[in-house]
Amino acid sequence: MSQQWRKKFHHHHQPEASLLHCADLILPWLTPVELANVSLTCKILNQLAKSLTLHRSLDVSRSLETFPIRFHNLVDHHPYAFFMYTPSQVLPSSPSKNIPRQSWGLTCNSLSRIGPKSVTGSPGCDAGVPDLGSSARLVNLVDEAGEAVSGCRCRKCEEVDDNGGFGCPCRGLEGMGIVTECGPSCGCGLECGNRMSQRGISVRLKIVRDGRKGWSLYADQPIQQGEFVCELVTTEEARRRQEAYDKFASAGRFSSALLVVREHLPSGKACLRINIDATRVGNVARFINHSCDGGNLSTALIRSTGILLPRLCFFASKNIKQDEELTFSYGDIRMRANGLQCFCSSSCCFGVLPSEDT
Repeated sequence: MSQQWRKKFHHHHQPEASLLHCADLILPWLTPVELANVSLTCKILNQLAKSLTLHRSLDVSRSLETFPIRFHNLVDHHPYAFFMYTPSQVLPSSPSKNIPRQSWGLTCNSLSRIGPKSVTGSPGCDAGVPDLGSSARLVNLVDEAGEAVSGCRCRKCEEVDDNGGFGCPCRGLEGMGIVTECGPSCGCGLECGNRMSQRGISVRLKIVRDGRKGWSLYADQPIQQGEFVCELVTTEEARRRQEAYDKFASAGRFSSALLVVREHLPSGKACLRINIDATRVGNVARFINHSCDGGNLSTALIRSTGILLPRLCFFASKNIKQDEELTFSYGDIRMRANGLQCFCSSSCCFGVLPSEDT
């Protein structure tokens, strides 16, 4: 190629290269509506938007979990559910109306440059956990003897002492339906046997679209009874948004992920109320549907030593087969006669989802 033709070729392709570079930087940060609007502007952006949409449907966790968690939809045209993903509980220091953006997905142009190995194996593919403020506050817990416990110094927390009990002081804090795990101030690491719920999701899951329920969480492998599945994460106090959620949900245009947990304190005279809202920021637990028969998941409040608020975690209550939907009971209270319809299809279905005034 002559020098003159090289200049013409470079000049002709320079705007396209600049467009591709800008698209790589901007498109992963867009919402589905914004992405759809951009795709209408030109053929190149339309192709890149389709590529990014496909990549988003391949892993809701943005490579933040051990295995990719894919969307499967043979029902309608929704390729994925859009929300900010975080693998662990994040509590902001003060309520905020502005949820920060999170990069999600790669365009075909990006994939051609980084190679296929980075698509499913590297946390660097996406921006990671959104910075929503300060982490959970640390406190000194008190054991049965009234002594402060800031963290254990065990070498093996799962060892049994001479009396047949666990030697780890963190386990000695259990009671009132609360399971206590080692925390950030303990000397043990994530490999500790008393940190089962802190290592992220270690089972294969998938999200399947149902014509009546919407998105539903399914097992993508056999799960043994007692095995940890996931935790329900939250970002901020949610009571003030429930009325708006109900209004949208009744019109069939919206699906919220709001759960109220009440923890009865040891004195028996007070109750700690936790409003968990995973509607805008959360993880795969937001896709777990209700079942009137109790489902195949059980819940447990787990508190890490030194952390004030417990976490709500899901465990397999029975052996679960591959391709089986994961469900649990939202509760037994049904205070609203015009509540949302239940589609669990169990033999004891009440026909209406549990609800109460929050």
